[in-house]
Amino acid sequence: MIYNKLIENIFLPIGDFINKSSYLKQLKYWRKLDSFSETELENLQKNNLKTILEHAVKNVAKYKTIELEGSNPYLWLNNFPIITKNDIRNDSENLLSKEVDKATLISYSSSGSSGVQSTVYMNKEEQSNIRAILSHWWEWSGYKIGNRLVQTGMSPERGFLKSIKDGLFKTKYITAFSLTEEQLASLFKEINNTNNYYLAGYASSLNIIAEYALKHNSNVHFKSVISLGDKMFSHYKKNIEKAFATKVYDTYGCNEGFLIASEKDLEYKYIMSPHVYLEILDDDHNPVPDGEIGNVVVTRLDAFSMPLIRYKIGDLAIKLPKEKYPEKRLYNYPLLEKIVGRETDVVVLLDDRKLTVHSFTGIFEYFTEIKQFQVIQEKKGRIIIKYIKSESFHIDVLERATSEMQKHIRDANFIIEYKEVDFIAPSKSGKPQIVESTLKK
Repeated sequence: MIYNKLIENIFLPIGDFINKSSYLKQLKYWRKLDSFSETELENLQKNNLKTILEHAVKNVAKYKTIELEGSNPYLWLNNFPIITKNDIRNDSENLLSKEVDKATLISYSSSGSSGVQSTVYMNKEEQSNIRAILSHWWEWSGYKIGNRLVQTGMSPERGFLKSIKDGLFKTKYITAFSLTEEQLASLFKEINNTNNYYLAGYASSLNIIAEYALKHNSNVHFKSVISLGDKMFSHYKKNIEKAFATKVYDTYGCNEGFLIASEKDLEYKYIMSPHVYLEILDDDHNPVPDGEIGNVVVTRLDAFSMPLIRYKIGDLAIKLPKEKYPEKRLYNYPLLEKIVGRETDVVVLLDDRKLTVHSFTGIFEYFTEIKQFQVIQEKKGRIIIKYIKSESFHIDVLERATSEMQKHIRDANFIIEYKEVDFIAPSKSGKPQIVESTLKK
């Protein structure tokens, strides 16, 4: 407890000062919002939506012809077009505010779970806010900055500064690319017979860790588990809670800077309504009633550098009807009933190691020569990678991509084949499935 206070009162302010960021200020703001009434949260969202739409019409080329009539921002929103990842990819200049200098912004390039490359831009305050929301979600699990943490992620090479940060925040960082038996055995030996750690990371990698624990009858427990990045399927959750005798807190967001919803005390997720306006629409872009399935379309309410308005992220979801809201709930944010999507398969190697979807997105995000890709596994020792070329494509890209993948596969007998295509079909949710396996489970 003393160490947590030291981190918050000394190190975080120093970090904000050095980075010229506002992370701690934003974190305290979100803690405060948890106590707001339903009416206060509704009014805050409405004001935030009004502000971002007025800003977009005045400052963003894509929206300059839109007229805002009346005073209801929810009606204004109907005049804005639905945008997709391809719009961000191909028309980012027209989505930037005219008042910003692109060179001063922070860029986020990611292929994400859809396999389509895109880049969004934000300033340090906007970046601070999404980091603060994510940290606050982690606090909902009981975690405080400075508690012991095992985290999976896509940056296995931590470097000097990240290593210092990991040490300061008591974080054991392990790759989510390919989790080996040796790596997990070493980790479990180090934290065996303890309940001093939290566990956080991509859902598919957390499940692999849980499967290892169940296989070896491990005596490792975690205070809680925080899931992010990809979908937490019910069998993942059962494995994790059984393996580690703990509760899983699942979060929901997307790589373009949206932190949409998170679990706390309910089986449903609280929607971060002051940060994001969530629409559930049918295929004709009409709202569906709460309780019915539809396409997830989100508007970020605090991104003025590159306003993303009515962004269709490719997921299907269901909002919980208000008449079904639990009588006792900890917070007054609106509730998301369910996120719908198909399971993100893993690639199984010859020695039974498994590569998650992030094993591939973490590599291909750096190859802008490939516009989109999909990994197909029909046989255990072989994968086929379908790819769509970008204008800058040249053939040696495939060789370099293979070399990067082999750093994690580490098996020269494992066959990687490439197949150039013009189109990658989406799944039923409308979102391309980046890893598709037909191996028998």
